[in-house]
Amino acid sequence: MTSPNPSAPPSGCPAHQGRTPLYGDVLSGDTLPLYEEMRRTHGPVAPIELEPGVPGWLVLGYRELLEVTRNEECFSHDSRYWRALREGQVRKDSPLLPMMGYRPTVLHTDGPTHRRFSSAVADSLGRIDQHQLRRTVTQLANNLIDEIAPTGHADLAPQYAHQLPLWVASRLFGLPDELAPRIIAGVQGLADSGAEAQASSKALEKIFTDLVQDRSARRRDDLPSWLFDHSSQLTVAEVLHHLMVVIVAGNGPAANWILNTARLLLLDARFRANLTGGRRTVDSALDETLWRDTPVQNFPGRYATRDLNFGGQYIRSGDVLILGLTAANHDPAVQPPDGRIVPGNRSHVAFGAGPHTCPARDPARVIAHTAVNTLIHRLPDMQLTVAPEELSYRPSPWSRALQSLPVRFTPTLPLNDTTGERYAQ
Repeated sequence: MTSPNPSAPPSGCPAHQGRTPLYGDVLSGDTLPLYEEMRRTHGPVAPIELEPGVPGWLVLGYRELLEVTRNEECFSHDSRYWRALREGQVRKDSPLLPMMGYRPTVLHTDGPTHRRFSSAVADSLGRIDQHQLRRTVTQLANNLIDEIAPTGHADLAPQYAHQLPLWVASRLFGLPDELAPRIIAGVQGLADSGAEAQASSKALEKIFTDLVQDRSARRRDDLPSWLFDHSSQLTVAEVLHHLMVVIVAGNGPAANWILNTARLLLLDARFRANLTGGRRTVDSALDETLWRDTPVQNFPGRYATRDLNFGGQYIRSGDVLILGLTAANHDPAVQPPDGRIVPGNRSHVAFGAGPHTCPARDPARVIAHTAVNTLIHRLPDMQLTVAPEELSYRPSPWSRALQSLPVRFTPTLPLNDTTGERYAQ
């Protein structure tokens, strides 16, 4: 698929054609037709514009995406290779930089440095007690549903899915509850890569700087302390940046996963009947969502370390390639002929692939599983209150995040414990 020492591209090749903008309102609706048109026009790798004047490539093909994620020799994770950034095409206040600018983390490094960071993050996340995590998610999910159950109506985006993963993260990080709303706003603003991205990044960094400074002097039984105590001996700055990675890469996608599964539950009669009728497990339904409505539609970034031919395109050294997770999951080369997702098939690339597969995928699945399971048991008759075509997504090049998911249901009383108090937090 890759060919080093390529000749220059002929003038009529797709590399000289117009680039498709990967920003703005085009991302607010159904993006699948956009990706399919790019695939028809350009093949498995398409020229894009990340913001006005900033070029890149979107990897649409499943096999091509696997090669990019596995071949660190040709495709580095280090954005300091990024030619557009080095040559000044990316302005200093660009909303792309909070997601794509270099930081000392698992997302931006290769080789031994990446392995050092990856072991610290994986081992620390592995210390999470999965049974306790499930209990915590159940308690928090019930608390959130208790707030809306008596009303008979709710918007599941801001009132449930956006809140739940961040409340859980606050527990894992040892953060006070009053910071959760600020973290929710910060994660959304950063992932949107819009006008508020830089301010959102700075707000999150301030919260975690305070946390890291405290834990560097005083350990607790929480994720920041586990990172500090790991044998990899992370510095204060490295712990800070990895907490930012976990909060953004782990919790935003979990919220989208919950919402996108709830959307399918509300709109797809087969999906709902299989799930609520016991013919499909919650885990199987979650996997179908990862194939059909991937929570992270695109992910940055890989940077070509040399000139090469790849996916039918001429890629120059320093070019950025964006992982088209949604497009790759819908690649006709890997989709079943009838379009039906095979139950239990987890060969999707929703969490990436290769050595940089998302390290938070297991906690994210526990959160999403418990959230969906609690929702369908507490609000079994919920129905969408707007026409399906009225649903819109946040205009993010990265997240597949519903703006709103309004529902109605039969009002019920809050679910109290035997003392009459709300579930403990």
